[in-house]
Amino acid sequence: MSIAPHAVVIGAGPAGLMAAERLSAAGWRVEIMEAMPSPGRKFLMAGKSGLNLTMDAPLEEFVAAYGEAAPRLAPFLRAFGPREVMVWARGLGQEVFTGSTGRVFPVAMKASPLLRAWLARLAAQGCTLQTRWRWTGWADDAATRLIFETPDGPAERRPDRTVLALGGASWRRLGSDGAWAPLLAERGVTLAPFRPANMGMARAWSAHMTRHFGQPIKNVALMAGGRHVPGEFVLSSRGLEGSGIYALYRELRDGHPLTLDLLPTLDAQTVARRLARRRKGETLMNHLRKALGVDATKRALLNETARPLPQAPEALAALLKSLHVETEGPRPIDEAISTAGGIEWDALNDDLTLKALPNTTALGEMLDWEAPTGGYLITACLAAGHAASA
Repeated sequence: MSIAPHAVVIGAGPAGLMAAERLSAAGWRVEIMEAMPSPGRKFLMAGKSGLNLTMDAPLEEFVAAYGEAAPRLAPFLRAFGPREVMVWARGLGQEVFTGSTGRVFPVAMKASPLLRAWLARLAAQGCTLQTRWRWTGWADDAATRLIFETPDGPAERRPDRTVLALGGASWRRLGSDGAWAPLLAERGVTLAPFRPANMGMARAWSAHMTRHFGQPIKNVALMAGGRHVPGEFVLSSRGLEGSGIYALYRELRDGHPLTLDLLPTLDAQTVARRLARRRKGETLMNHLRKALGVDATKRALLNETARPLPQAPEALAALLKSLHVETEGPRPIDEAISTAGGIEWDALNDDLTLKALPNTTALGEMLDWEAPTGGYLITACLAAGHAASA
C-alpha cells in the first residue's frame, strides 16, 4: 500500500485553506499549521460588516482591476474567478446574492457560517489543523525540515511539499504580521518592501471636529493624481477612512493631494447662482444648508480646511467644487485592509513555487500584488490557493 504524499500548509486564511482543500482532494495527506489560536481570523473580521466574497463583473474587467499584477494573476483567476467563487460558496451551503454595486455576499452576510462549513469539509477530507503552531524557519540548509514553536515546545515536520500562506503585513493581532519576510530573504527570495493598501489617511483635527467623528461625508467626488471617483468616506479621530478614500489609495499613498467636490451633481455656475441669492442677515452656514443642501458634517469639514471662507459667490462655488483636504499620509501599515509588497514575481515560477526553495509554494497576500476593495482580495487569495494542487 502506497503512502500518500505529505503537504504542510502554513497559514489558515483563505489562500491556505483553499490549498489544503485542493491538495487533500487530490490525495495528499495535509496538515494545516496556524500560529493563532483559531483559523481564519482576518477572514472573520472581513465578514463583520458583511463578507464581500467577490465582484459579479465580466472576467476580463475583473482581472484588469489588479493593475500591474493582472497578467500574473490572470491564469489563476480564469481558472477560479468570480463565478467559481459563487459556485464554491453555494457548495458549502452558503447561498450568495449580488448587491446593487455588483459586490457578492453570502445571504447570511457573516463569514462564520461559511468558515465552519469549510473546516468541516477539510476535516472530512482528512486534513488536520494545528493551532498555535508558529513557523520559525528551517532546521537544515536544504530547507526540507520545518521548525515550529508549539504549546508543547519545538516541533519539526519534513513534508514532501510546503505551502506558505502567511498573509501580508497588516492586522498583526489577527495573524498577518509579515514576520516571514526575513526568513525568506535569508534563503535568497527577493522581496518588495511592504506598503499599505486600502488604508485610511491620517489627519489631526481641531477640537471642533470631535462631534463629527464617525459621520459619513456622502454624495461627493474625490480626486487625486488625475483620478476622479464618486463615493463617500468617514471622518474619524485619526483622519479619513472609507470606500471613497480606499478607491484612491494608490494615488494618495504616492503623495498626490486629495481634492473634494462637495456638490458633484451641480456645476459651478449653478452653485454660484444659488449662493448669490443669500438674504440679508442670513448666516453663510445656514444659506449653504438651505440653498445647496450642504449638511452639518460637510460644513464642518469646509470650515476646518478652508477658513476664512470667501464671501463672493463665484469664489465660494469654486471652493465647494474643489476643496483641498490636506493629510499627513497613510495610516500605519498595521491598520491597512491589505498590503502591497512581499515576494516579487520574478522569485516565483509560473505555478507559484519559489525558485530558491524547491517544493515550496507561496500564496495570497505574501505575493507582491494589491487589489481594490470589492471582493478582489479574497477572490485572488482563493484563486491562488486553488492553483496549489497543480
